[in-house]
Amino acid sequence: MTQNASSAMPRPVPYERAAADRSPSPSPSAGTPSTGRLIGIDLARGLAVFGMFSVHVGPDVSVGGPVGFLLEAARGRSSALFAVLAGFSLIIVTGRPHPRTGRSGRQAVTRIVIRAVVLMALGYALTALDTPVDVILSFYGTLFLAVLPLYRLRAGTLALIAAAGALVLPQVLYGVRQSIEAGNWADAVTAWDPLAASSGTDGIVELLFTGEYPVLTWMPFLVAGMAVARLDLTRPGIRSRLALTGGVLALVGYGGSWLALRLVPSALTAVEAATGGGSAASAWWSDAVGRPEGHTPPAWLLVAAPHSQTTFSILGNTGIALVVLAACLTVADRMPRRLTRLTAPVAAVGMTALTVYVLHIVALWFFADVWYVAAVEGDTMSALPVLLGFIAAAMLLATVWTRLFRRGPLEHLLHLATRPARHIQ
Repeated sequence: MTQNASSAMPRPVPYERAAADRSPSPSPSAGTPSTGRLIGIDLARGLAVFGMFSVHVGPDVSVGGPVGFLLEAARGRSSALFAVLAGFSLIIVTGRPHPRTGRSGRQAVTRIVIRAVVLMALGYALTALDTPVDVILSFYGTLFLAVLPLYRLRAGTLALIAAAGALVLPQVLYGVRQSIEAGNWADAVTAWDPLAASSGTDGIVELLFTGEYPVLTWMPFLVAGMAVARLDLTRPGIRSRLALTGGVLALVGYGGSWLALRLVPSALTAVEAATGGGSAASAWWSDAVGRPEGHTPPAWLLVAAPHSQTTFSILGNTGIALVVLAACLTVADRMPRRLTRLTAPVAAVGMTALTVYVLHIVALWFFADVWYVAAVEGDTMSALPVLLGFIAAAMLLATVWTRLFRRGPLEHLLHLATRPARHIQ
């Protein structure tokens, strides 16, 4: 969902050549991040898009077996990877390896602000289609605005902020949601919120607190991505350390939740009661636990299920995102050139992620009857051919497009929308 860091290109080039052009260049000095777009980032973003396809299209995870496990693994974790990559993209726009300053910095900030506003508007337009998808774009734009003031910070500082946010913000969100349950202040805010009135949603309250991707607990994902973008990913061993860090975070997040649910007295019972009999035993990683119905008990803070908005969930999902990112960077760097065509279609989807994401929601709206019969009324595996069709179509269209053009259609329109930033002095 991002555009290249550079601003012009003489002519469209085939994807394979463009991929080579975006390969990491040697760093100018030790400890300095390399410039240029990394093909591994496109690859990771493509995988994130496919993960979101699996959540939105189906089949249901109840199919079990390897297919069910892969589908379950994508839930919550693909959108978290998407958010981490959003933070990476913000740093590309605002300056990598070094933050832009002066007029260039002001122009970069303006581009981010314009991009955020456009994404919010596009997100609400897609939400108005009333598909079963919880559209992320409006939250995505708000998140850009929320973390933008941090763009000049170094990797270490950003990592500390991300860690502090993961530890503190879920508890803050829990307190805010409890106060919303106890009073009517959120309704009063929504009644006076012009964003709520114009979008037909709960507006700023939904974006910050009550939505599927509340800014309060999704900021750490973007800040973590910003920290990664500040690293020199071409330095020997940096990707291994990134993968190791991700593995530790995943272990602490999911393993910590598993332990806490079993060590804290009555935690499993409280979670199961709150969800109306959900599978509390799997709440340390799976959404089979369901969602709280009515009052949310403090024990909910111990789960790590997808979209549970807890510290354990954020740590675990961030860890998985870092592992996937490190793996994609390594594959893109070490795979023999003659084999790059194996990953090129997936990376092409990553290059055109905004377009592909929007098109798949429009397709779900347009083919609603066909999708409903396959995913809801059919047997548990009926939606698998539909999912595979979505993935194949996305790879085909993205590969053809990136052979001819530098940006996806919506990516190009987004780029044009940010052109007024050039007039900032």
